[in-house]
Amino acid sequence: MKFTLGFSPCPNDTFIFDALVNNKIDRNGIEFEPVLEDVQTLNEWALEGKLDITKLSYAVLPLVLDKYKLLNSGSALGKGVGPLLITNRPDAVMQIEEETVAIPGINTTAHLLFSLAYPDVRKKTFLRYDEIENYVLEGKGPGVIIHENRFTYQQKGLFKITDLGDFWETNTGNSIPLGGIVIRKEIDPKVQQQVDKLIRKSIEHAFSRYPELNDYIRLHAQEMSEDVMRKHIDLYVNDYSIDLGEDGKRAVKKIIEVFNSSNNSKISTTDIFVHSNT
Repeated sequence: MKFTLGFSPCPNDTFIFDALVNNKIDRNGIEFEPVLEDVQTLNEWALEGKLDITKLSYAVLPLVLDKYKLLNSGSALGKGVGPLLITNRPDAVMQIEEETVAIPGINTTAHLLFSLAYPDVRKKTFLRYDEIENYVLEGKGPGVIIHENRFTYQQKGLFKITDLGDFWETNTGNSIPLGGIVIRKEIDPKVQQQVDKLIRKSIEHAFSRYPELNDYIRLHAQEMSEDVMRKHIDLYVNDYSIDLGEDGKRAVKKIIEVFNSSNNSKISTTDIFVHSNT
């Protein structure tokens, strides 16, 4: 059997999926067709139900639970890993409500966290995450950065206004759920469990060789230094990536509750995870 598998070209994802898609572990007869795209594209495809298995932003999860279940492995959660709101003004004194803020995609967790912290901001522009630093540098307004830009913005003379992840942690007491891996609900539950285990094996294989960086990571991160690649992996791949655990699941349920509150909806937080058979 063969499944389409969507993830981003960012080092954390290529680190996680390298062994799985490049046949470095025994896949028990399951084949994967990797599809690498930016997370906003993957979010849009998840809303369409385009791929069998896919990375998505946790902000999108409530909207696709009719089609997908969440795997226990492969997620990006943690503390101190959230998006940052930045500016090119050293004093960082401004009325954010009067600015046009650049956001990395309308359906991203970064947008959800920004909206929680700044509910009165109405002027937003949605860009690819790697376009936001330049937007801020050009003086067009503040922006919300994610991924490797967290490690480069200060070198470019930009300044942090708010750590949106810290806002979430302080106000909810939960880790920050950034992105997860979902699988089609109609796929046999035993196969869902197999895929879950394979992703875990792929991560464990990668960690067994870390901090060595393989060619697959380098291929998709050619503009990054190896130091930035490792910082990226260190920040976003952790114990939650191997298994969400009860703490991770609680954080995921919390983001669904926040979504329900913000959208006056009643999406259930029960039966959203693939049953773990480990």
